Amino acid sequence: MEQLRHLVDKPLNYRLGQIAFRPTRLPYIFTCDNRRSDMAACTKGLDKFIFSLRLLRNFQLKNERFLSTSVCRPAAGNDDPPKFTPPPKPVIIDKTQTMASQRKFLSPEFIPPRQRTKPLKFTMERKDMIRRRKVLDIPEFYVGSILAVTMADPNASGKTNRFVGICTQRGGKGLGATFILRNIIETQGVEICYELYSPRIQSIEVLKLEKRLDDNLMYLRDALSEYSTVDPDMKPVPFSATGEVPVNTIKVRMRPKPWSKRWERPKYNIQGIRFDLYLTPEQMEHAQKWAQPWQEYDMLKEYDTSRLGEEILKEVEQEMSK
Repeated sequence: MEQLRHLVDKPLNYRLGQIAFRPTRLPYIFTCDNRRSDMAACTKGLDKFIFSLRLLRNFQLKNERFLSTSVCRPAAGNDDPPKFTPPPKPVIIDKTQTMASQRKFLSPEFIPPRQRTKPLKFTMERKDMIRRRKVLDIPEFYVGSILAVTMADPNASGKTNRFVGICTQRGGKGLGATFILRNIIETQGVEICYELYSPRIQSIEVLKLEKRLDDNLMYLRDALSEYSTVDPDMKPVPFSATGEVPVNTIKVRMRPKPWSKRWERPKYNIQGIRFDLYLTPEQMEHAQKWAQPWQEYDMLKEYDTSRLGEEILKEVEQEMSK
C-alpha cells in the first residue's frame, strides 16, 4: 500500500520526456455491497425464468391441439407432407329425451275421418288434444298392449281407481277417442271403456307394449279366460324405444258355440283364432260365401293418409315443443 501511495503522490512530468505514469487497475475487492448486488441480479434473473415457464405452461394448456405432435405424422415410405387427421366427432346422447319420443308415432285419433265436411272442427280439436297431452302423458300403445289406467273415482276409498287390462279396441276420432281394457277378475270378465282425453284420467302406463295379428280383439269375449287374464300387480316390461314394436302371433282357443258373432266370416278378417278346432271344412267353405273379394280392388275405398299424417305429425311435434 505504501508503494501505491508513493506512486500516486509522485508528480507527473510529461515535458521532460519522462515516461508517463499509468496507474494500474486495482484488483476487484469483494465487499458486502457487491455480494448483495450479485444476489439481487441472480434473483431477478430467476424470477424472469420462472415467469417465462408460467407463460409457456399457460400457452400449452390453451393450445393443446396446436402443440400436439400426435395429429400429424409422416406417412411411412412417402415423401408427401403429412395430412391433417381430424379428431372423431363426439356422440351426443340426449338423456333428457323420453323413450316414447325417440320413435315417430302419430296416435290414430289425430287422423280425421274420410269425407269430412268441417276441417276447421278437427283443427280446433287437435289444439285441445295437444293441450291435454301437455298435462297428461299419453304413451304409445296398440291393440293388444297391456295398460294400467288410474282414474279419479269419487266413490272409491282413495278417490282413485286403478285398472289393469289388455287393450281390445281403439275407436273414435279427435276428442272422442276411446279404448277398451279387458281383464278377468274373480272369474268374471270385466271391460272398461275409457275416453282417452277425459279429464278424470290421471295416468296411463304401458306395462307391456306389443301388437296382435288383428286390430280388434273383441273376440276375446268368446275365448277362454286365460287369454284375457292379467295380473293386477304386473310390473312394466322394458321395451326398445327405437326398434320395431313386437307382434304377438298367439292364436286363441274359443269356447263352444254359440259365439257373440260369426267370427269366421271374411268381413271380420280374423287371424288370431284357431278355427280348425271348431269348424269343419264344410263350414269354412260355407263361410266363404259371404266373401266380397272385389272390395280389395276398389280404389274409391282406399283412404291414403300418408301425406296427411306427415303434416299432422309435424304440426303436433311443433306444438308439443313449445
